Amino acid sequence: MLVQSRRPRVKKQQARCKSNITGTCRFPPSFNIYINTKATITKENKKIVKHIAQQLGVARKLPSNMFYLIGLGLGDIKDITVKGLEIVKQCSRVYLEMYTSILGCSLEDMQEFYGRPLLLADRDLVEQGADEILAGAGESDVALLVVGDPFGATTHTDFILRAKEKNIPYKVIHNASIMNAIGCCGLQLYKFGETVSIPYWDETWKPDSFYDKIKLNRLHNMHTLCLLDIKVKEPTPESLMRKRKEYMPPRFMSVAEAAQQLLTIVEKKDALERNTVLNEQSLCVGLARVGQDTQQIVVSTLHGMRAADLGGPLHSLIIPAKEMHPLEVEFLQQYAANIKLDDYNH
Repeated sequence: MLVQSRRPRVKKQQARCKSNITGTCRFPPSFNIYINTKATITKENKKIVKHIAQQLGVARKLPSNMFYLIGLGLGDIKDITVKGLEIVKQCSRVYLEMYTSILGCSLEDMQEFYGRPLLLADRDLVEQGADEILAGAGESDVALLVVGDPFGATTHTDFILRAKEKNIPYKVIHNASIMNAIGCCGLQLYKFGETVSIPYWDETWKPDSFYDKIKLNRLHNMHTLCLLDIKVKEPTPESLMRKRKEYMPPRFMSVAEAAQQLLTIVEKKDALERNTVLNEQSLCVGLARVGQDTQQIVVSTLHGMRAADLGGPLHSLIIPAKEMHPLEVEFLQQYAANIKLDDYNH
């Protein structure tokens, strides 16, 4: 006579686990338990998971709440990684930092795609209110979204240092940035020297120290990536004196403006010393909206670049090395309408 075997106790535990626990947890395949819902694991349910794990003899490391720095890439809302998107959906607070760079879409489109509201983190909040963003990150997940890669701007390294000081666990989700996407013009990444930033000039402030770095790169036969200035939510000088902030309209430096400032420095250097680094016939590469569908690349002389119109932001400028690899020359030639690059050396 055949006797039907009793159902293993683990099945009851499985049923209880499914009814009482939210979140995602895995046990070894031998227990045939898999829990997968859209909600996150709560503190109360963590105790239940731990208890079941002990009953089944499973060492289960439960996820802890943490602070996330998430790169968004360069193009649009869909450039976020799958991992980054999953984290955004589970966080209790999500901040969006868009003063060191901008993404080619609106805040409303981002909120609709991510399925949640985003808190705008302006310059004041990022640079002076980091503790406010990190507050509560030990009790719930908090994310800061950054255009490009999180470490593309030195500002964001401060968040990691502050999180470590407060014993807040953190995780960085990387993405593409202008520092590697610049290879789209055909210049080889490992031949780039130190990157420089070209700031806006005003009537009383005309810094040119970045020119010395371009000079050093040229002397070592290396390319120079020039990141162009962004003015977002910049207070007016008058408002600073009145201690009531009023902001200037956003400004984004174009390759034409950068070329004009470089030519002004070249003229000054020519008057003061024998300048052999750059001249108005030196080659340069202008790029706009890298990573977006409207990306544009133009190769011209420094003199010609000051009249170039590459459309909306963001723009970048490259000063190539004097000697380039034949593949670099061949690739750049498609963007140089009026210049024969085979024997170009200025």
